[in-house]
Amino acid sequence: MPTPTANAASRFLAQASMGATRAEISRVQTLGYAAWIDAQLAAPRSGTRWDWLVDKGYSNASFRNSEQGFDACAWRKLISAPDTLRQRVTLALSEICVVAISGLVGAPWRSFSAAAYLDLLEDHAFGNYRNLLAAISTSAPMGQYLTFRGNVKQNPSTGALPDENYAREIMQLFSIGLIQLNLDGTPKLVNGNPQETYGLSDITGLARVFTGWDFDLTGTSKDTPDFLRRPMLQIAKRHETGASSFLGSTVPAGLSGADALKVAIDIIYAHPNMAPFISRQLIQKLVTSNPSPAYVARVAGIFNNDGRGVKGNLAAVVKALLLDPEARNESYINASYGKLREPMLRLVAWARAYNVSSAGDNWAIGNTSDAATRLGQSPLRSPSVFNFYRPGYVPPNSSIAKLGLVAPEFQLINESSVVGYVNFMQRMISKGIGDVLPDYSSLLPLAANAQNLLAEINQVLAAGQLGGATLGLIRGALDTMPANSQNALNNRIYAALTMVMAAPEYLIQQ
Repeated sequence: MPTPTANAASRFLAQASMGATRAEISRVQTLGYAAWIDAQLAAPRSGTRWDWLVDKGYSNASFRNSEQGFDACAWRKLISAPDTLRQRVTLALSEICVVAISGLVGAPWRSFSAAAYLDLLEDHAFGNYRNLLAAISTSAPMGQYLTFRGNVKQNPSTGALPDENYAREIMQLFSIGLIQLNLDGTPKLVNGNPQETYGLSDITGLARVFTGWDFDLTGTSKDTPDFLRRPMLQIAKRHETGASSFLGSTVPAGLSGADALKVAIDIIYAHPNMAPFISRQLIQKLVTSNPSPAYVARVAGIFNNDGRGVKGNLAAVVKALLLDPEARNESYINASYGKLREPMLRLVAWARAYNVSSAGDNWAIGNTSDAATRLGQSPLRSPSVFNFYRPGYVPPNSSIAKLGLVAPEFQLINESSVVGYVNFMQRMISKGIGDVLPDYSSLLPLAANAQNLLAEINQVLAAGQLGGATLGLIRGALDTMPANSQNALNNRIYAALTMVMAAPEYLIQQ
C-alpha cells in the first residue's frame, strides 16, 4: 500500500483517534494504517480515572455526595491519554452500553461510580464483547443506573415481580436490538414485514436472571468508594432459582445466580443479531452513519469469527472496520457518506491538535451539557439510556429523510445548540478554561499569511476537506485583520480556528 498523504492520514485519524496532531499524521505516514492500529492495540493503558480521583483527594468524606472530579477525570483522558484509539473505542462503547452519572442512584460517591464504569469499558475496549457484556451485567454502576441492584425474585404473596429494566435494555440496546437482522444489518422480512427479536415474555423471563445482585460490601462499607468498582455480589436468598425462558432458550432451574447469568449471557451472545447490530453501530460511531450492507456484513463477519474462530474480538472488529475499503478508499465518498462530528469529538480534536494541557492537572472544563452555552454533550452525561442520539435518527422534513438515510448525531442539533457550540468554542480557542490552555506555537509562524495558516488548520483539523470557496471566504475575513503584533497574530489564529470549526465541511467528517 502506498504511503498515505498527509490529508489521508488526517482523515484516518479522524476515524481512529480522539483527534489528529501533526506528529500523529507523520506517524501514520511512516507506519501505514495497519501498523499504526497494531501499535495502538499494543500500547499500554494510561492511568485510570479512578486512581486520578483518589490522587486528587476526591475520596475524602467531604466529596461523598458530590459529582466533583468526574468531569475532570473524563476530559483528562480524552484529551491527553496517548492510547488514543482505545479512548475513541471506549467513548463509542459508552454511547452503546449507556450509563449516565445522573442515574447513579442508591449509593454515595457518584463520581467514583461513573469513573469505575468508564474504566471498565476501557478495560474491555480491545477485548471480547461477551466478556464486556458479562462485566457490565455485574458492575455496580450498571446495577445503579438500570435499577437491578437489589432486584429480588417474585413474591407470590404480594405479586411483586423482578425489575425488568436491565433485562429489556441489555437486549434492546446492548446486544441484539428490536428487529431481526441479516448479517449485513438489513431487516429480515417475512411477507415483507420485519420481525421482532423479542417480546414481553422474553423480558419477563430474562429479568428473573438479574435477581439477587447487590453491592459487595465485604470487609468495607459505603464510607469509602471502593465497593463501586467491585463486581456486584450474588445474594442467594433473593435470587430466582426457577427456570427462566427467553429468546427460545431456557436457563435451567436450580442454578446459582452467577451460573444463571453465565447461561443467560451465552443465550444472548449466540443470537445472530449480535454481530450486525454491534458492528453497524461501531461503524457509525467511527466512520460513517450510513454504511453499505456489504460493509456491515464484512465487519460482522469478523465479529463472528476473527480468523481464529473467536467471536466478539473487538480489536479485530475495530481494525477491520477502519481498514475496510469503504473507510479507506476515498472513491466511496459521496453526498451520503460520512457523519456529523459529535460536539465532544470536535472539542477534543481541537485540544489534541494544539496540545491543550492543564498545568495543575485539574482539567476544569466541567459539565458541557448545556446546549445554549456549551456543547450540548458531555462525557457520561447522556439524558437517557438511549444515548445522546439514536443510531436510526432521521431529521424530520429533511433531504436526509427524503433520501432514506439516517443522521444520528443530528439529533443533538437545533438553533440553540448551533449558536451555543460556536460561542463556546470561540471562548475555548481564545481563552481556554482556567489552566486548560492550548499551545499555538505551531501556528504563530504562519499567522501573518492567511493562506498558509488555513492550509495547516484545514489539513490537521479537517483532513483537507474544506473546499476552495469556504477557504476563500475565511481568508477574506482574515485579510481584514491586522498582523502587526503578537496580539494581532493571536487574534488571526483564534478567528481562523473558530471559522474552520464552524464550517459545514469540517462539521461533517468524511
